[in-house]
Amino acid sequence: QVQLVESGGGLVQAGDSLRLSCAASGRTFSSYAMGWFRRAPGKEREFVAAISRSGGSTYYTDSVKGRFTITRDNAKNTVYLQMNRLQPEDTAVYYCTAGAVVTTYGPAYNYWGQGTQVTVSS
Repeated sequence: QVQLVESGGGLVQAGDSLRLSCAASGRTFSSYAMGWFRRAPGKEREFVAAISRSGGSTYYTDSVKGRFTITRDNAKNTVYLQMNRLQPEDTAVYYCTAGAVVTTYGPAYNYWGQGTQVTVSS
């Protein structure tokens, strides 16, 4: 069982940066691939970024490539999402996920956090 707690969301202006953190419980964090998804108002949940267990491989949806960076610190049981040059269309609730394999497919992840709100004003 893994519990995930996100933090770092907030209200920012377009062009600003935020760093989301996701702290995981348990001693097996390094055995999980980690991901970030988001759900914007009135839209379906979408994949944002994912990182392999070692951190050696990362994946991004096209709309955030070059702006967002996913990293992990296995010693701290934490995964991060650095978000730069934020745009109003990035406004969403951001969810941290953990699963056995790194994938862009949401249902493949076993554990989900409660989410953190990111709001970007124009």
